[in-house]
Amino acid sequence: MQSLEGRVILVTGAAKRIGRSIALALAAEGARVAIHYGESESDARRTASECGNAPVFQANLESVSEIRSLYDRVADHFGRLDGLVNNAARFTRFDPLLIEEADWDFIHSVNLKSVFFSCQSAARIMLQQPEGGRIVNIASLGAIRPWQEHAHYCASKAGVVMLTRALSRAWAPKISLNAVAPGVIPFGNTDERTERFIAKTPAQRAGTGEDIAETVLYFLRAAKFTTGQLVAVDGGLSQT
Repeated sequence: MQSLEGRVILVTGAAKRIGRSIALALAAEGARVAIHYGESESDARRTASECGNAPVFQANLESVSEIRSLYDRVADHFGRLDGLVNNAARFTRFDPLLIEEADWDFIHSVNLKSVFFSCQSAARIMLQQPEGGRIVNIASLGAIRPWQEHAHYCASKAGVVMLTRALSRAWAPKISLNAVAPGVIPFGNTDERTERFIAKTPAQRAGTGEDIAETVLYFLRAAKFTTGQLVAVDGGLSQT
């Protein structure tokens, strides 16, 4: 399995929560981490400082031009890009009868559209490199289990899974693409609904950012023969 030492890996939405856990895990493995953030600059800089003063890159992922500029800046800074973790996402809850166009676009502009254009931008760099690269997309348990008040969110994350599979074929063998679907990964206090999910989880606990990071690191290290795959990191919840 490939070492991550010295590898350049961009993590989107790396300021907080799962993205922060992934960035810290990568830095601990010796990777050269690029920290992306949208609005949480202070959190991003705190994460960056804990990743050996990693460089920080701001971009609004709703904008394709800003996405492309982000990858240009990362490539200019490092001279290469070995890995991408598409982690940035949004989450809202609505009765499906009340969803408006703006609500749909708010979720899909980042959860799905930005994932595609990030993959495209990364691939344009990676395909020029003799060794190619690796991309890991963060999906969700909502991509494989229907949640009635999150139809728009579930659709966006299901799209990420199919996008991963389609692009894994388009860019093989130089680039591997895989997806990770987190289960219940709370940060801070939990509500009654979250506690019900935790109670249903066969592992008898909630997941952590470190649980997700471990699987992400596996895909970033693995042979490119492992591609187009989805792993649910959910303590068995998707099997209940």
